[in-house]
Amino acid sequence: MIDGFLLEVLACPKCDSRPPVELKNGRLVCTVCGFGYPIVDGIPQMLIEEAIDPKDLEKENAGE
Repeated sequence: MIDGFLLEVLACPKCDSRPPVELKNGRLVCTVCGFGYPIVDGIPQMLIEEAIDPKDLEKENAGE
């Protein structure tokens, strides 16, 4: 589980405006671009290289 304070300070590294991220389906998702970042062993992987394209997230969520 991600600490509430941590959620408040994390921002999307992909967007220049550094918008906040929100927790959705076990991932941190940018509120602007929609890219998702995995959480591994409770640690957010906030690297652009680890980002999951919004289209792939939609496909993944449609399969649930």
